Amino acid sequence: MNTTRPTVLVLASGRGERFAASGGGVHKLQALLAGKPVLQHTLDAVMASGLPWHLESVGHPGMGDSIAAAVRATPEAAGWLVLPGDLPLVQAGTLRAVAEALAQHAVVIPMYQGARGHPVAFSAACRDGLLNLEGNQGAAPVVRAQEAMNSVAFLALDDVGTVTDIDTVDDLARAEQWLAAR
Repeated sequence: MNTTRPTVLVLASGRGERFAASGGGVHKLQALLAGKPVLQHTLDAVMASGLPWHLESVGHPGMGDSIAAAVRATPEAAGWLVLPGDLPLVQAGTLRAVAEALAQHAVVIPMYQGARGHPVAFSAACRDGLLNLEGNQGAAPVVRAQEAMNSVAFLALDDVGTVTDIDTVDDLARAEQWLAAR
């Protein structure tokens, strides 16, 4: 395990209920986007980034539980980039840029045109807070704690993939259009 670079935690534990409710016939991570499953697009970007990574695909009650499990599974990591598996347009260069920014901050949040995106990155100093997460809030409590200490950086990036998640069949259609335009 690389201890100098953060590990990308790809979260693929969700039930995908909104996608099913919108008419999706398969789990959103298995839905085809340009002929390839959504999750595979995300994993391809992660692998192309060259960063170490971990796929957390065991079912958990909430995102907080998934993050805590993934951090427990990567005890030697120098930090973590939390990336939901349903962000198939995120770019490898974005992952590298967020990882580089993490060397200077406890938390790094990518921004796209004023909107917060993913992956949100956490330094090793956040380990205990991440390990204690549970429920559906995700890592928001850890981010708030670091914001109170002025230890959060907002990184403006030109990557629509940081804010383009697949929650509905309409989201999938929009992602298909973005990919075609690339």
